[in-house]
Amino acid sequence: MEHLRTVRAFFCVPKLWTPLRCTRHCSNLATNNNSVISTERKATLEKFKIQISSGPRFQDFIRGASAHQTSAAEDGEMFSDKSSYLSETSEMGSSRKVYFETYGCQMNVNDTEIAWSILQKKGYQRTGNLKEADVVLLVTCSIREKAEQTIWNRLQQLTAMKKKRLRTRIPMKIGILGCMAERLKAELLEREKLVDVLAGPDAYRDLPRLLMVADGGQQASNVLLSLEETYADVMPVHHSPQGYSAFVSIMRGCDNMCSYCIVPFTRGRERSRPLSSILEEVQMLSDQGVKEVTLLGQNVNSYRDTSEEQFSGSDQTQLSRGFKTVYKTKQGGLRFSDLLDRVSLIDPDMRIRFTSPHPKDFPDQVLHLIAERRNICKQIHLPAQSGSNEVLKAMRRGYTREAYLDLVENIKKIIPGVSLSSDFISGFCGETEDDHQETLSLIRAVGYNIGFLFAYSMRKKTHAFHRLQDDVPAEVKQRRLAECISVFREEATRVNAALVGSTQLVLVEGESKRSANDLCGRTDGNMKVIFPKEDVAVGSGFNDEPVHAGDYVLVKVGSGSGRNPTKNTDLINKYRYLTYPHIHGSLQTTSSSHGFFLNKS
Repeated sequence: MEHLRTVRAFFCVPKLWTPLRCTRHCSNLATNNNSVISTERKATLEKFKIQISSGPRFQDFIRGASAHQTSAAEDGEMFSDKSSYLSETSEMGSSRKVYFETYGCQMNVNDTEIAWSILQKKGYQRTGNLKEADVVLLVTCSIREKAEQTIWNRLQQLTAMKKKRLRTRIPMKIGILGCMAERLKAELLEREKLVDVLAGPDAYRDLPRLLMVADGGQQASNVLLSLEETYADVMPVHHSPQGYSAFVSIMRGCDNMCSYCIVPFTRGRERSRPLSSILEEVQMLSDQGVKEVTLLGQNVNSYRDTSEEQFSGSDQTQLSRGFKTVYKTKQGGLRFSDLLDRVSLIDPDMRIRFTSPHPKDFPDQVLHLIAERRNICKQIHLPAQSGSNEVLKAMRRGYTREAYLDLVENIKKIIPGVSLSSDFISGFCGETEDDHQETLSLIRAVGYNIGFLFAYSMRKKTHAFHRLQDDVPAEVKQRRLAECISVFREEATRVNAALVGSTQLVLVEGESKRSANDLCGRTDGNMKVIFPKEDVAVGSGFNDEPVHAGDYVLVKVGSGSGRNPTKNTDLINKYRYLTYPHIHGSLQTTSSSHGFFLNKS
């Protein structure tokens, strides 16, 4: 109360004078003066109100807003300002041509299709010719430093083109989309002013507005991450040159927080797309004749749809035996097995793949479903990253070498003949020669068909950046990487040699890059194959017809080999198919001795 009294005293206005006496004449004069002043003030106030009511409003300073208001008033409708600064029509593309370049993973391919769907509805046109593009959008990757450097180099080239275009009426606009936009937003906007637009993975809906702001001569950016955005209501415009295959995103983000990985910081937390919207898109692709769909997600097999109340429950997510997470076990929702079950039933003649999974999310229920459904490919990507328990602990992977090998054994038991692929990182923080040798022994023990191997590249914001030391010299990383690739190639050759003489179902992709006289395609196990381009017998009459991209054929393996590609990317397994039999039938009879050819219209 003492403080309150002090405040009250502080705000009291002292009485500066006290009239001792006042004559009647003075009293009347003061009253008359106050009355005149009050009348003048009221008149001035009324005049100001009239001027405000009849003067321009905020909407009059927005192009097209006044006309919209007048039209609405004439129709007797209430005018509502739906956008604060830009009218609906001002965001239209006006037939401007946009050119996309996509770098990195399959998720970026799907992001390109989402971004294009949004821009297409705003009147933009897509072009495959960079020289005629008005807008150039690069969909970027930040997983390794080399991927980012590729983008920096490309921006220098595009900036040179942009300077030449300044002489024309329509200057070129350059935009960066995806992970690099979120991670390096400040550098991209400030470094030599190379970029006009930045849009993070969760900001593609804002692209029309960002481009409109850029047209006004300003840089525009939106890299905010979302806890909810899945683009479930945006139907991607699939632009694959091979119309037989398509990617379908089912979830975004990652909660695993592996110490080396930048994904949780560039893609945000996990959130899954509603099951109904996924089924709708897959059905649409089936109706269009697509033969293969790949379900996408940063941690695709941790899918958990809680979009509807009836999906919520108390049952906990089941993990692979011996695996754990850094986060609290999640409860309720439709799981990956539920989704895989429903998707595989849409079209029995459509192959179903998924990537990229985490080994922790392979409970037996998922494995048995893969084994039972003919159109779910018998190929599993199982990223190990290292064969050393010490390194796996530093990576915060949530499993040991022993638990990983137990999972491999369980997979091979439930799904006979399964093809396995993996990821490995050479030279992670604190990796010793003994750790490296354990990785080589794991590669030999498992026997992978395909692999993605890289030297470690530290990323800012990650746990490793803040807590660990990148103490393995670059030359040691490269040596260990070369040794891993060599062992991987040896094992792939051995695994592939076991298929010589077998008959494999192949989905034809098109002409081989090596020869116009050959065709190429992929087996159920995702192994690339090459075989002669020649007509094949179809139907009971054995009429010869040419083979086209999107056709299924059975081929007989004549020989096999493993190949170590350049640039340390992946190991692609190639087969030389010497002959393939006269075949007919359907996808449901792939094990028949006479073979099979399917030409689905």
